[in-house]
Amino acid sequence: MASLSSLPKSISESPCSAIMGSLFDTSFVRQNLSIPGSGFRYAPLKIKGRPCMETKVAPGTLQTTDFSDSVLFDVPILSGSEVMERLKANRENIKGKQLFLAMYSSIFGGITTDPATMVIPMDDHMVHRGHGVFDTAAIMDGYLYELEQHINRFLRSASMAKISLPFDRETIRSILIQTVSASKCRQGSLRYWLSAGPGDFQLSPSGCQQPALYAIVIQDQSPPNWKGVKVFSSSIPIKPPQFAIMKSVNYLPNVLSKMEAEKDGGYAAIWLDDDGYVAEGPNMNVAFVTKEKELLMPSFDKILSGCTARRVLALAEELVKEGKLSGIQVRNVTVEEGKTASEMMLIGSGVLVRPVLQWDEHLIGNGKEGPVAEALLNLILEDMKNGPTAVRVSVPQ
Repeated sequence: MASLSSLPKSISESPCSAIMGSLFDTSFVRQNLSIPGSGFRYAPLKIKGRPCMETKVAPGTLQTTDFSDSVLFDVPILSGSEVMERLKANRENIKGKQLFLAMYSSIFGGITTDPATMVIPMDDHMVHRGHGVFDTAAIMDGYLYELEQHINRFLRSASMAKISLPFDRETIRSILIQTVSASKCRQGSLRYWLSAGPGDFQLSPSGCQQPALYAIVIQDQSPPNWKGVKVFSSSIPIKPPQFAIMKSVNYLPNVLSKMEAEKDGGYAAIWLDDDGYVAEGPNMNVAFVTKEKELLMPSFDKILSGCTARRVLALAEELVKEGKLSGIQVRNVTVEEGKTASEMMLIGSGVLVRPVLQWDEHLIGNGKEGPVAEALLNLILEDMKNGPTAVRVSVPQ
């Protein structure tokens, strides 16, 4: 039977009421808020103009440290112009490898080239509920590569996510092209989103006034790298097919998978589907070349249908004609087939074609970049630069 001391206390005797009456009683803080290993931090505040005590607990101990004279942090209330000044200053202090050259937002109905103003509302359901989809198209020599194919997948994803369109397809296409034109970018990428839109912080999008379209032009200043990489099998569960085939903004499994691989010194992690077949990487497809020189790619029925991967499959027909490949198959691929292949590669709009030299502890082929991966990379680069109008859309400058 529980003792009386273990029963719930009345409100007047609860820790909450004790806190309210003991804000400056350091003995209370030590007795009630010293939790072994919790790393509790009693943050400094001002209450009625008086400083509160700051108490820290060293991890794994019951020790507390008092900082009666600690510096207090007053949160300022800013005007709109002051917010803009701080946004600009913050953006100028960020020294990343990517430049953001232009952004379109249907919220303000235009294009901005000031990175500090490239923001979206917090009450947009894409932000706080993940109710949004996106896609990306590469920019090569002032042309958008496979824009039509990416827009088609973008709209399919929106339909699956039950997001209505703020504009028709041609208007969306025109907005995307105009955004790239305003950026004056000739080498980079265009990323764009459709969301349920802003409105409230509820779960249902019924309070959203209208869906929102955003687009941003990104110029990556990192030099291209085609060297072979190491990959690992992911321990992060793969998305169910219903969500895996949709390019939504719900990328937490993808992020965790990527982080897992990087922690172990790898470039990416490889997912297997529920039946144990090879699926995909965190943001790229995967392909293999068998010892019989056959190009294998996992079926797209449970994973994202990669636009670049499908284009590579079409371009690979040229290697069949040249005798560098004996054939091409899209089917279920076992892990054993993958790890004993002559070549393995990652394929996507970001990596294009990246050779894989090692998967877990298994060397792929001879552990060096293979001839088919190199040939496919050259084919896709040539296609991006001089391909047919079906895959290259000119951007007015």
